[in-house]
Amino acid sequence: MKYNEIQIRVRYGETDQMGVVYHGNYSNYFEVGRLEWLRSLNISYKKMESEGIMLPVVSLSIKYKRPVHYDDLITIQTELVRLPTASIEFSYKLMNQQREILATASTILAFVNKDLNRPIRCPQYILDALS
Repeated sequence: MKYNEIQIRVRYGETDQMGVVYHGNYSNYFEVGRLEWLRSLNISYKKMESEGIMLPVVSLSIKYKRPVHYDDLITIQTELVRLPTASIEFSYKLMNQQREILATASTILAFVNKDLNRPIRCPQYILDALS
C-alpha cells in the first residue's frame, strides 16, 4: 500500500530531564506522519475540515523498542494498511539515522461528518488519489 517517509529532529521540549522523548509525544510524531502522508497525495487535512470532514483517532497502539533522544534525526514511515472505507488505518515505523526501528505503531481514524457528528464513507477524492 501507499507509504510516505518524513524526517524530523527531536526538539528539547519533547524530552524529559534525561533527554529521552516522553512517551506521550510519540503520538504527535505519528500525526505528523499521517498529515504528510495525506500531503503526498495532494490532500489537505485543513481543506477536509473546511468541508466538514473530521478524522478523529479511534484506536492507537504503540510499541516502544529503543529510546529516542533530544536532537536525534528520526524518520517517520507511514503506511496505509488497507483501502479506506468509513475508517482509515495506518501503520508506522519510527527509525533513527541507521534505520534501526525505535518504535512501531498503528492508528485507526474514522471519517466523521463534523455537523452531524456521524460516521461517513471515505471521500471519493481520497480513493481516487490512491488508485
